[in-house]
Amino acid sequence: MGKQVMLRWLIGLAAVLAASSALAQVEVKDAWIRATVSQQKATGAFMRLTAAQNTRVVQVSTPVAGVAEIHEMSMEGNMMRMRAVTALDLPAGQTVELKPGGYHVMLMELKQTIKEGDVVPLTLVLEGSDGKRTNLEVKVPARALAAMPHMKH
Repeated sequence: MGKQVMLRWLIGLAAVLAASSALAQVEVKDAWIRATVSQQKATGAFMRLTAAQNTRVVQVSTPVAGVAEIHEMSMEGNMMRMRAVTALDLPAGQTVELKPGGYHVMLMELKQTIKEGDVVPLTLVLEGSDGKRTNLEVKVPARALAAMPHMKH
């Protein structure tokens, strides 16, 4: 009986370690979310993602929004357009920047005002080239628009 319990424990530990090593394959840096004002129903989250191996972000979720999607902003003629994308490729060893005016996480149907200093949990669903999916939990601090030194008005 003791050997069976030990074997189950080791199998469980191996599963946890495998999942955590997959998560460690994507590094998140400089994450932030734009704070909102009362009654505002959408905002964006931004970060830099670097994957050790070819990976894709295939889904995003958060408890603070009814809808969370990856969006791309691009120029079409003289017009800036924003559209949802089904997945965001993270090529091995290359940093992909989610930033204002480019790819970003769009949070819509906000359930609350996001104040400067709040920390918003985001879950990124990652898919490896083998098709296996893992969740990456990210804690994203909220910043006021005025606190963004790189933003130009």
